[in-house]
Amino acid sequence: MALRSEPTARQLRLAVELRKLREAAGLTTREAAALLGVSSAQISQIESGVAGVSAKRLRLLASNYSCTDNEFVDALITWATDRTRGWWQEYRGLLPMPFLDLAELEHHATFLRELQFLFVPGPLQTEDYARAVFSYRIPELPEEELELRVRHRMQRKVILESTPYEAVIHEAALHINVSNRAASRAQLSRLAELSEADHITVRIIPFALEGFAGAASAMVHAGGTVPKLDTVVRDAPHGTALIDSEAQLGAFRTLFRKVEAASLEPDGSRDLIHRLTKEL
Repeated sequence: MALRSEPTARQLRLAVELRKLREAAGLTTREAAALLGVSSAQISQIESGVAGVSAKRLRLLASNYSCTDNEFVDALITWATDRTRGWWQEYRGLLPMPFLDLAELEHHATFLRELQFLFVPGPLQTEDYARAVFSYRIPELPEEELELRVRHRMQRKVILESTPYEAVIHEAALHINVSNRAASRAQLSRLAELSEADHITVRIIPFALEGFAGAASAMVHAGGTVPKLDTVVRDAPHGTALIDSEAQLGAFRTLFRKVEAASLEPDGSRDLIHRLTKEL
């Protein structure tokens, strides 16, 4: 099997989970290789994501590592054998890899929860809103790349068709005119419309809320097929950070629930959105 020159985030996550299992078993790559009857270089390639692993070999690895969590192992096998070529593949070589990785993560997510404080979440954005956001980038994007990013963001909306989605948004994001009044009005109307769907929940954190100091906690929480395979996405100084350590995932789950509990109920949130729309 040819080695991958640029593993996806999903492939790298699988590699990390296999390395964690080996280390938990107290085995070196050489010892793991001997148990499997391969070279230590092959184990290293699997654990760095540049080489794939078959279902049979992965199950044998898990057995050698004394992993008894069958549901987790089955989920890893699903990841290892998945051959999905989603819509995001058309952007390979055209947009930075994090755009593709995010779309793939959303595609496979069992649920999505998002916290935003200054912007409407990406999947809920209108085309005009998204274009205004990308247009503000420095250095300025060439027109062709700008339109690619807008088109990619619009295609991400496919997740809203069936994936359970919950957004908690600060009222500040609803007041910021990233484009103009007409675009803002259309964006608020779209937000209210989407919030009516049974599988989409939109909650607003009002300005009037006292004791709220969580504005630095923007994130996307993507549910895995098992909780161990959840991922939290956060903006980082030089791109996007994908968080998957068990301790950090637990902290972000708690943080989301804390902010969610402080927000308005969905009906109250929708009323606030309608009021702000009329005021524009």
